[in-house]
Amino acid sequence: MPGKTVQQEERLWVREAHQVVADLFERRPGLYWIDLLLSALVAWTATATYFLAPVGSAWQLAGLIIAGIAFFRAGTFMHEIIHIGRSEMPWFKRCWNLLIGIPLLMPWILYRNHIEHHSRAHFGTPRDGEYLPLAAAPLRETIKYLFQVPVLSLMALARFGLAGPLSWLFPSLRRWLLKAGSAYVSNPYYRKTFPKRERRHLVIVEVLCLAWILMWLGLTLFGPVSWVHWLMAWGLHAWTLGLNWVRNLAAHSYSKRGESMSHLEQLQDSVNITGQTWLTVWLFPVGLRYHALHHLFPGLPYHAMGKAHHRLIQHFGPDSPYAPANYSNYFAVVARLFRAASSTPVDQSAIKIWRQQN
Repeated sequence: MPGKTVQQEERLWVREAHQVVADLFERRPGLYWIDLLLSALVAWTATATYFLAPVGSAWQLAGLIIAGIAFFRAGTFMHEIIHIGRSEMPWFKRCWNLLIGIPLLMPWILYRNHIEHHSRAHFGTPRDGEYLPLAAAPLRETIKYLFQVPVLSLMALARFGLAGPLSWLFPSLRRWLLKAGSAYVSNPYYRKTFPKRERRHLVIVEVLCLAWILMWLGLTLFGPVSWVHWLMAWGLHAWTLGLNWVRNLAAHSYSKRGESMSHLEQLQDSVNITGQTWLTVWLFPVGLRYHALHHLFPGLPYHAMGKAHHRLIQHFGPDSPYAPANYSNYFAVVARLFRAASSTPVDQSAIKIWRQQN
């Protein structure tokens, strides 16, 4: 009998891996609710401390740090929401928007493009909104990526406070916004028109975000809020988004040059951070530390990832296709990216491919 092809061997391995963790795919809605509500409670309590404590005090600094970390954890449930079925846990999705998505100007519907990140046709290519080939580009591209952090908050404010409502009046602006300003991406060259079936949902959250902005603007013009508070809010928002922006450096190798990848190649381009350190707890909440495992089984709920990871390690051992995706700490992964970027000449930058194809 002829030998198995590489694709057949990959499918057999994935099937066996799925059998090892098959009983872990059931979500525990109660845990989702408890985790979200406690995270939001800590975040908003710390936010109140940050704004009400004496300027420059230790309490104010502690409020800022804790609020950002708690908002980051609560915000990460956006990723879980995208992988939950359309009709599953609807009130959890609405509650998340009211507690986190609308106040932070990041309603989850703008992350619906994330599903493409798991597609063989899109992953690791210029059509992938969450893949930027920083390791296959000069170091200046990574520096440019990091310098975007303070601007992200201003972009969110401009998107919902200015561009959104203006686009309701000007069709050409609306077309541009639906294509270039309605998706949460780290790939700035990503362009894809927002789907028609979701546009009613988009308008609803745009109205809610605008109402939130106008409320605080009114409290600034006629109430107790000052422009200093807006600067403080900018700092907190940038700190929150910056945690995810920096964390994202260790999500993938970012070394590909636009070629499509098989399921196992996607797994091995992704990263698990297996070391249990304080930095791992802060930077990789809600299952983000098992990012390679997530690309192997996108439907696996976050609360089952630790158990699934250990089962796969015990079942397959250190020589399996799963093993190369595991790293002991965040710094080792980021150092690898910086070394690769430092040795990439400008004329060999993969960013050119991203620009050309988009």
